[in-house]
Amino acid sequence: MEPRLTRAVHGLLLTNLGTPDAPDPASVRRYLGEFLWDKHVLDINPVGRWLLLHGIILRTRPKKSAHAYQTIWTEAGSPLMTHSKALTSAVAAALGPEWKVALGMRYGSPSLEAGLDALLGDASVRVTDVTVLPLYPQYATSSTLSTLERVRELVQARRSKGTLAADVKVHEVQDFFADRGFVEAQAELAREALAGFGADKVMMSFHGLPERHLTRLDPKCGTSEAHCLVKADCCAAVDARNALCYRAQAHETARQLAASLQIPSDRYEVAFQSRLGRIPWIRPYTDERMAELPKQGVKRLAVLCPSFTADCLETLEEIHIRAKDDFLAAGGEAFLAIPCVNSHPRWVQAVADLARGAAG
Repeated sequence: MEPRLTRAVHGLLLTNLGTPDAPDPASVRRYLGEFLWDKHVLDINPVGRWLLLHGIILRTRPKKSAHAYQTIWTEAGSPLMTHSKALTSAVAAALGPEWKVALGMRYGSPSLEAGLDALLGDASVRVTDVTVLPLYPQYATSSTLSTLERVRELVQARRSKGTLAADVKVHEVQDFFADRGFVEAQAELAREALAGFGADKVMMSFHGLPERHLTRLDPKCGTSEAHCLVKADCCAAVDARNALCYRAQAHETARQLAASLQIPSDRYEVAFQSRLGRIPWIRPYTDERMAELPKQGVKRLAVLCPSFTADCLETLEEIHIRAKDDFLAAGGEAFLAIPCVNSHPRWVQAVADLARGAAG
């Protein structure tokens, strides 16, 4: 009997940060333990990281975070997981039979290893190349680089064992902060939500990062020619000086969204959320602006979160619930939280286009 021929396909691994398996302290503790042990997240020496993690954070934070997760958890489970699975299925349908698409999370389940297994362990197809697409629009070492490095390690391990052929190419999508498909998908959602709301201002709230995560990527860091967070206009454009700067990329995303939505520069602002600890994080801070804006005459506020492609704890609990409460308590009158792109049809098509572009 002749051997059955396998069908050649492109592989696409969609990745996101991850989520606890359940909204309880034990599950959250396991998730945080894996997340915060990452040297790119808690970027201090291993001894200090272990002491901080096991001596303080994992003793206090799981219970508080579990309560926050409980406020957004649905019958289908974690919103991040629900949206990620829906996107994976929709992108697979958009790409068609010439592609095989899988999902992997940097932390938690399904792991990146499980995602690669789903791509490469199917005997009915032969994956000729793999495109890795982290679903983070703006580049950051604590998300993008961490994910890509882990995938590279897993790929190398497979090559060393002989379970992944040397001729299987791996393509990486580093960022898509200015991708027209992504921008237009978010703008389409925002345009629909903003219609008739009469916003005094639109805030674009991005996940925050410690300032040192940015400055150490400045090619001139430590010299008199340093650019990052030194010059007032350091994020006015993305160029060779700040090509991998998360803050500069965030501002460019905001500019493109504002242009698409025809929002004048004095009617929108950029802020950064989710800061932890006492070290300096990139400013301005979203929570502080919630208290300040009503005093500055902003009574009707709309908020987008364009550093997230899927609604999750940071958007649903931190913005939709806490930020709204803070804004209204400070004197605001109306608050509109605009959804992330999730599995919006325009975003599905954009992901498919990004994958095709990366694979060539």
